[in-house]
Amino acid sequence: MKKVAWPENKRLALSIVVNVEEGSELSIADGDRGPEPVDELGVVLKKPIRNFGNESNYQYGIKRGAPRVMELLKKYDIKSTFTAAALSLERAPELAKQIVQDGHEVCSHGWRWVHQFHMDEETERDFITKAADSIEATTGIRPVGWLSRYLLTPNTRRLLIENGFSYHMDDYSDDMPFWDHVDQKPILIIPYAVDSNDMKMWTAPAYTPEQWYRYAIDTFDRLYLEGETAPRMMSFGVHLRIIGRPGRFIWFERFLEYVLQHEKVWITTRRDIANHWTSQNPFGSKD
Repeated sequence: MKKVAWPENKRLALSIVVNVEEGSELSIADGDRGPEPVDELGVVLKKPIRNFGNESNYQYGIKRGAPRVMELLKKYDIKSTFTAAALSLERAPELAKQIVQDGHEVCSHGWRWVHQFHMDEETERDFITKAADSIEATTGIRPVGWLSRYLLTPNTRRLLIENGFSYHMDDYSDDMPFWDHVDQKPILIIPYAVDSNDMKMWTAPAYTPEQWYRYAIDTFDRLYLEGETAPRMMSFGVHLRIIGRPGRFIWFERFLEYVLQHEKVWITTRRDIANHWTSQNPFGSKD
């Protein structure tokens, strides 16, 4: 693999990933066997009843979180990748329209925000196709990237390649993209990150917004330093229902303000990272 440089010799490519999952989580109302277990309230319901409180917490992401996030990104002219469950966008058409109008990328986060690791091959194939078809119908653009809910199957990458996807996010092994292939058919891996993800503030309630911000700054500073000698990529994931809360949102804005003080940062979408990487380092290329 030859050395890849970012545009204008930037040190660091920053990929801000906005997860849109609200409205596609597990719900008795949608015929699921139980309510969504991922719940900031810390209530785990084993009975098949609706958790109206948790449902409303998810809807906060669409009603209040999304407008804040969209306004902030527009304020600083930042382009992001929205990893969206297809049904979420179907149920929030105005948000889907704004994402596209503002020049952001929509990456598929599944048909619904559910696990696919238990799916057999045909079920997973249908799940992937349905998600891509739905996002294309809602936004007018077919997604080229994929992020599963946590886990994948041995078939996932082959099925993504079959469906025309060019990059895959289900990997945490590097700070730079790299190629993978199935039967010599390539797919670019653009690693994600969970350590700097705002989900930490849901799963670990004692983890404060300021601590999350400090960790994000430390991550950025280290990668920016390394980028002086070799380009790096930082993956930074947030969720509408989490980061959209006022007391967390203010730390998100402070992080962006800090990043924008640095000239050698390329803030961009994963689709643009994939296109740039592919042009500079085609699959199978040698030093």
